[in-house]
Amino acid sequence: MTRGAGRDHGGGLDAAIARFGGARKDWIDLSTGINPEPYPIGAIEDGAWRDLPDQKATERLIALARRFWNVPDRAGVLAAPGASALIARLPAALSGSAVSIPAPTYNEHRAAFLAHGWAEDPTHYDVQVLVHPNNPDGQLHTITASADHLTVVDESFCDVAPQNSQVAQCVHPRLLVLKSFGKFWGLAGLRLGFVIGNPDILARLDDMLGPWPVSGPALAIATRALADTAWADATRARLQRDADRLDALLIGAGAKVAGGTMLFRLYHVDDAPAWQRRLARAHIWSRVFPYSKHWLRLGLPPAEGWDRLEATL
Repeated sequence: MTRGAGRDHGGGLDAAIARFGGARKDWIDLSTGINPEPYPIGAIEDGAWRDLPDQKATERLIALARRFWNVPDRAGVLAAPGASALIARLPAALSGSAVSIPAPTYNEHRAAFLAHGWAEDPTHYDVQVLVHPNNPDGQLHTITASADHLTVVDESFCDVAPQNSQVAQCVHPRLLVLKSFGKFWGLAGLRLGFVIGNPDILARLDDMLGPWPVSGPALAIATRALADTAWADATRARLQRDADRLDALLIGAGAKVAGGTMLFRLYHVDDAPAWQRRLARAHIWSRVFPYSKHWLRLGLPPAEGWDRLEATL
């Protein structure tokens, strides 16, 4: 059985192809919230592939991460092979036995804590997990660091709106912020994520990850990307235009906006599975949810995908 099978995720294009036909190159995958115009990685030196990553390369990346996210001096920064790797290990690095994870939200947090023997308790908990902005509805939480419990803030989709980030609160030892490199920069296959916060907790996570957790190519690409603030600013402007364009298309087709971010949009429709099937027959994959018959989530199309989406709608 594939790890994570049975959990509700975007992607799953192989299953869609098996059901609706076509080859992978024929499909537009809008089931995830990944930037369809990724950061241009450029040339990568041979040494990044050939040599073990050195400490100086990691230090350069961390320094740029601190600057990009305005990390307070007292907070640590740890890079990892994807935010999901951090999510899977956090329950073992934290103290306590009960967790609060308001739903609906990204389900890997719940799966990770339950796998480590934690109980869910929305009123009496040692750890609270908030996805900010939330996936799938884009809700922003009011977050205040507390001495009563540790708060984990998953900001995987927050780089589209950095003014909403909670990183400044990481001076508090009981608040951690997770960052995903794959979403905003459109490089999910790079497998890179960060956690910001209490250096003692980060040291435990670092031990769990083992040596050389981030590959040489990932270090090189991310260092380049985090330094390129002009690209980040231009990308936010483009994503906003494309999100508005997508809303206009879906509203014109009879959907109502139910939330989302600049990287994905959530719509209320009459019959979400029927909408998904209609799009899939045109080899456009979308996201529906087992807990709602009316929620349809779409990521932004690539430049060459807009005409097909509009024709299908």
